[in-house]
Amino acid sequence: MKTMKFNKGFVPCVILSCVIILFGLAGLFTKGINLGLDFKAGLIEEVRIAEPVADIVYNGSAKLSLDLSAGQMDIVITGAGTENETRSFNFAVLKTVSELAAEVNKIDGVKMNVRNGSYDTTKLFLNSAVTNQLTKNLMYIYPAGTSEVTTDDLRAALGESGMNIKQLGSGADASYQIRMSVSEGDSQNDVQVAVNEKLYGKFHKENVAIVKTDFIGAGSSKSTTIKSIIMFVLVVLLIWGYAALRFHWDFALGSVVALIHDTLIMLAFITWTQMEFSSTVLAAVLTIVGYSINATVVILDRVRYNMRLMKEVKSFNEILNQSLSDTFVRSVLTTVTTLFAVISLYVFTTGSIKDFALAMIVGLISGMYSSIFISSAFISASRRNWRPEYGVHHSLKNDD
Repeated sequence: MKTMKFNKGFVPCVILSCVIILFGLAGLFTKGINLGLDFKAGLIEEVRIAEPVADIVYNGSAKLSLDLSAGQMDIVITGAGTENETRSFNFAVLKTVSELAAEVNKIDGVKMNVRNGSYDTTKLFLNSAVTNQLTKNLMYIYPAGTSEVTTDDLRAALGESGMNIKQLGSGADASYQIRMSVSEGDSQNDVQVAVNEKLYGKFHKENVAIVKTDFIGAGSSKSTTIKSIIMFVLVVLLIWGYAALRFHWDFALGSVVALIHDTLIMLAFITWTQMEFSSTVLAAVLTIVGYSINATVVILDRVRYNMRLMKEVKSFNEILNQSLSDTFVRSVLTTVTTLFAVISLYVFTTGSIKDFALAMIVGLISGMYSSIFISSAFISASRRNWRPEYGVHHSLKNDD
């Protein structure tokens, strides 16, 4: 392959990276990071607002639990004096709420009251974050695709400046994520009750379906943050130690500079997009650290090989250019093939996995770029006074 003059791009790429990193740091101080529940104490609750299409109660002595999916409803019956069994109701057969209720009501002690009998059974959901146990208290069954509220309606109901409300999904299928910071000593029950009472007062209790709820205390979130920082620092130090043993000190430091560069680029992206920084996104950052060092080591290994082979060169940049040209196609193909899988994850998943995939996309591109230009630019600068005769003997003595 023809040798490309990669060194001509070192200075412009370093300037570009510095601008992006500074832009990211500015965002860090002005916007801050949207810390997930793992790193910031608080309550996250996902709710949907809809009028129930049915309610169900149980007055017997057994223990009954109800599970609802897009394909069927299962009622699990357990307890002393009863025959443990699971009653399944297939929605391909029971297509409406009325048809479903007629079959459910055949179970002793169970009463399912229909409010909208014509509704499609495949579009039902439960207030599952509260309980799935059937008791004398009403359990509501809700219809998807009927919500008419907005984030402004929820903000008006909650009236808390410290709450963050985000719409999940669109139109009538939307649900809403409510996030609230807590202080040391606040309990999940107290915080959750306070939030839910405000929702009940605005929309009525039976119309509020709590889909999911998570809570983490202040002590736990602080511990997780500290452990994550320590883990990242240890990973970088171990990688630096490995590179220092395998290569010369400036090669090792160049690889670490590339890792820090990739981390800061991802941090800038996470800050300005306000992506929730969860343990899943942290996993993406650490994955990119490992991926990036692998790409950098391949290039550095080629540089070391060419230092022995190219004895007539006049500058170290000639060795870098040849080494980068030798490995360029491999670097691009490896990154592109990995991107295919990650883009598929981004397109076909939701939630935290989608955030993981998006962070990986940015990190993969940054990792390839930094291995070629940032790490090499640092090594080029550290060997600006390099001489051919010194470089050959130096490589044999220190880089074998």
